[in-house]
Amino acid sequence: MGDRRSSAFEPGAIPDRSAAAASTGDDSSDRVATADSGALDPSDAPDPAAERERIRTFLADEVAAANAAGLVVNMSGGLDSTVTAALAVEALGADRVYGLILPCNKIGAPHARDAEALADALGIDHDTVHLQPLFAQFGAVAPDRFDLHDEPVRSGNAIARLRMAMAYLAANATDRLVCGTTNRSERLLGYVTKHGDGAADLLPLGHLYKTEVRALAAELDVPEFVVEKPPTAGFLPGQRDADDLGASYEAIDAVLRLGVDRGLDAEAVAERLTGDVDVSEETVADLLARHRATAHKRTTPPMPAGRGN
Repeated sequence: MGDRRSSAFEPGAIPDRSAAAASTGDDSSDRVATADSGALDPSDAPDPAAERERIRTFLADEVAAANAAGLVVNMSGGLDSTVTAALAVEALGADRVYGLILPCNKIGAPHARDAEALADALGIDHDTVHLQPLFAQFGAVAPDRFDLHDEPVRSGNAIARLRMAMAYLAANATDRLVCGTTNRSERLLGYVTKHGDGAADLLPLGHLYKTEVRALAAELDVPEFVVEKPPTAGFLPGQRDADDLGASYEAIDAVLRLGVDRGLDAEAVAERLTGDVDVSEETVADLLARHRATAHKRTTPPMPAGRGN
């Protein structure tokens, strides 16, 4: 894997936005998160070049096995969807990848413009669909007892499911597969909407922690302004993943490697991470409790036993 592949992004196709990204107030401790901390074995971190080839092959093989025409990717302008779209282009070619950009409020408008620029740089066909009218009508016809007004979690979940409905409409119309953008950190914490962004035909980043996706982004030459964006669901002003989850992804990934991958309890995890990652035992316990409580998001719907699959 010594030979570095060329970038899927057309040279000079995206304007330099590093200054704008720097003004977001992003916490550099999260932005420059390494693939592992000193408390863990560095050999645990996958090689970005090897992962690039592995995922490219995975996507090509899965699309061929399904006899599909290509892939649909919901693009938010953020890291995970940009990396996913770039890998899809490398695997299939730009003509077989379609991008959907689905803002639903004013907060999402700048991210939508970024997503459009990234789709252009990747050379893929794409459409921007403003979901606010659809969401407003959805709320208007929903029973009053399920009011979405001032209910950010409920409304955010509804928007995520409307986005996935649009993605599957595109997939059905073009004989393609829906390529999800969720990473392992989000999956293990259930930080996804069930049947929303958690729904897809393929999850090419589903085995990679967020910090590992950042390393892969560098391998792919993803524009710096994308890498520097603070991770956010984009539903509320100032919303950040780190605030929702209680820690940066650097800390989260270190906790999950020890607590989930190696099966250590919260006390042992916190002890191992002392001096390496700024995370309290209480936060460790909260993260591991979140992992246990969201197990239903990582399984298929249960059925009565007796007749197998």
